[in-house]
Amino acid sequence: MPIETHKLRERVDLYERLMRLDKPIGILLLLWPTLWALWFSSLGSPDWMVVWIFVLGTVLMRSAGCVINDLADRNFDPHVERTKERPLASGKVSAKEALILFLVLVICAFCLILPFRSWSIVGLSAVALFLAASYPFTKRFFAIPQAYLGVAFGFGIPMAYVAQIDSLPTVAWWLLLANVFWAMAYDTEYAMVDRADDLRIGIKTSAITFGRFDVLAVMLCYAISLALIAWVGYQLHRGWVFYAGLGVASAIAAYHFTLIRQRDPARCFKAFLHNNWIGASIFVGIVLDFMMSQGAL
Repeated sequence: MPIETHKLRERVDLYERLMRLDKPIGILLLLWPTLWALWFSSLGSPDWMVVWIFVLGTVLMRSAGCVINDLADRNFDPHVERTKERPLASGKVSAKEALILFLVLVICAFCLILPFRSWSIVGLSAVALFLAASYPFTKRFFAIPQAYLGVAFGFGIPMAYVAQIDSLPTVAWWLLLANVFWAMAYDTEYAMVDRADDLRIGIKTSAITFGRFDVLAVMLCYAISLALIAWVGYQLHRGWVFYAGLGVASAIAAYHFTLIRQRDPARCFKAFLHNNWIGASIFVGIVLDFMMSQGAL
């Protein structure tokens, strides 16, 4: 293999790691609430072009969020065991390279929304960009940055409603609030992994703020999130299949108590990763319920 080709592949691999494409859990946690909103807003019959635009946009914006997060945390990450080998923290990628990559990703994401020809979508996308870019800095001063993350990760919800029906009904905001509590649950589990390092370097997280009540807080956040999603389903007159999906998600959340109650970092991280199945269970319940009501099952 020529030296130039080998170097190019090394750079591409570093950029992939910087965007966390090797760790798709973040994409999935961002994608599930967006898909919930697309199906709810369209009453089970989403425009497939809109679905694909939002899926691609989710990948691009999550990648951009990871880049700007590592750029903001480049002086903190070298002191955290789990993050010290990240491309920016290890010095393998420069801050200039990361900034250029961030801008390229944002421009690509913006191009995706142009077919909507909607100033409302453009305005919401600007808010979404601000939330994604500012979130990393909230860890300096906000006691529970996970709540801010929930808004950032859930902003695909109002965008999905506007894209599908060009309005923002009350249920869209209830669904966004549900995502805020879900994000507080799973990102607190994530923060419990790094609690010792975060205390040492002075980063604020919900795991530190909740202190000895962290496990209780996580379980309460799960309960509130699932209750709010149930309320949205009730408002939209969903059937038993939808609630069965919520039941599976609730069982998974209950299982997380057994994983995090001892606060073992490895088991807390396992619980965090497990949230993909919570989001998926809710989505499958929504899809199958609409299919059943439409006579497709």
